Parts: sequence; C-alpha cells; structure tokens
Amino acid sequence: MGCAGGGHLKASKLHLRNNWYPGQILDDVRYTEKNIDVLAARSRRAFSEYFPISTLGTGDRAGRVQRVLRHGPLLDVFVLDMRTYRDANSPDRQPDDRVGILGSEQLRWLKRELARSRAVWKVIAADMPLGIVVVDGATDFEAVSQGDPGAPLGRELQIAELLRFIKHRRITGTLWLTADVHYTAATHYEPERAAFQDFAPFWEFVSGPLAAGGFPANKLDGTFGPRPVFTHAPAAANASPLEAPPNFGEIEIDGASGDLTVRLRAQGGSVLFTQVLRPGLVGQ
Repeated sequence: MGCAGGGHLKASKLHLRNNWYPGQILDDVRYTEKNIDVLAARSRRAFSEYFPISTLGTGDRAGRVQRVLRHGPLLDVFVLDMRTYRDANSPDRQPDDRVGILGSEQLRWLKRELARSRAVWKVIAADMPLGIVVVDGATDFEAVSQGDPGAPLGRELQIAELLRFIKHRRITGTLWLTADVHYTAATHYEPERAAFQDFAPFWEFVSGPLAAGGFPANKLDGTFGPRPVFTHAPAAANASPLEAPPNFGEIEIDGASGDLTVRLRAQGGSVLFTQVLRPGLVGQ
C-alpha cells in the first residue's frame, strides 16, 4: 500500500491467500473480487513496483518471474515460477498432465537453458518441493507429489520428464533449493529406491520461510526415491518463531576446487547440517 501526491492512506484489512492456482474462484466472503486471476495480476503489479525485476517487463516478458541468474563459470541459478502456470490443485492422480506445475512453455524454457548452461553448478530455485507431500484441504495437493509411491501421476509426470531430460543430456551439477513447508531439510533422491528410475541422483535442500509459523515434517513420496538425510522441524503445527526460530540455508562454492558446500543454519547462525558436493560426481 502507499500514497502519492499528498493523498491519504486509508487503513484496510490485508488478506493473504494460501495455495492459489490460476482459474480459481474464491468461495470466501472476505473478498469482493473472487477471481484469483484478477487478484494475482494486481499482486504481481504491486510486487514488481516494490521489488523491480528485469523479467517483469513488457510484451512476451510481461509478468515473467522465471529467469537465469549467472554468476560466472561456477554457478547458474534457475529461478522457477511454480504458481502462475500450474494446473488446478486436485487429487493429482491423472495419468496424463500436459500443464503440470510449470506449464509447457516454462518447461521448454528450463530444458533449453539447462542444456545451454556451461556453469559447473546449476541450482534450480523452486517454489515447491519435489518429493515432500503438501496437502491442500482434505483431498487435494499443493506441490508435486500426492503420496502415491508408484509410477509418476499428475504433476509428477512433468518432473519425471525434466529429470529424464537432465540425465539423457548429461547435464551435471544440478541441485534443487526450495521452501514452502516451514521447516528445514536435506533430501537425497536416488533411482535405486524409486518407482521412476530414469534419472541421475540429486539433492534437494529445503529451508524457510522466515518470520512465519513452523510446521512438523511432511511425509515423503517414494516415486523419485527420496531419502531424508536431515530434518529439523517443530513438533507442533504453526509453532511461533519464538517457539521454533526460523532456519535458513547458505551455499558456498570454492573458487579453486569447485566444491559446493551447503549449510543449513539456525537463527543466530549456528550450523545444523553441512553437505559438501564435488563437481562432476554422480550420486554423491
């Protein structure tokens, strides 16, 4: 909110909408505008005015969040938008899903940019975790997995396609950074444990958000063979930051060796977990 030209700022209630998806119509008396697409467009404009991002431009780039942040020969960061182009939250068990959580255009963009990257490390910054089950109500699911440990279904189909592409194009040095679940964790994905096995092993590190309630750890879906290496989560749901101080993650890349070190830290900076990854090694 803000005012200009001598105007007055009118106090109003701020409503935050959780777990939204394109095309959703809200059944909520607090909203006079119930079309989520309209609300999302307004929110995107407010966000871009407060946090200018080069990709939030005009023409075919209007409102686009996905982008590559290049940091020399050692690191490319692929920032994803797993909200704007997704299909509706659902039981997520359909055997065919052309939209998925990325949308077809963003998936093509990500494949293309990963294939052309020459950085040693290719960090995929994702809104949603891959193998952690995130529910939305009694029957629907919010992230990629839906708790069925078998062959990919629903949004998992798109992630399986991406993981297969990374393996067959011999794209090395990929790891995933994500948030959303209100605790911190390190998860290793291995095809030997998975129902879907046509991919190379990789890591996913979860942390955040800051200044929000903490939640217990969610279940893992076995489709991509996740192994929980480290988890730090409160025992009770919606624990306040005072009861369960927030965590954050840190990545350091050694300029000489190319080794990448992930540290999951507690509030105040103390290290909870450390993982060192070496360039070019598969299944580390």
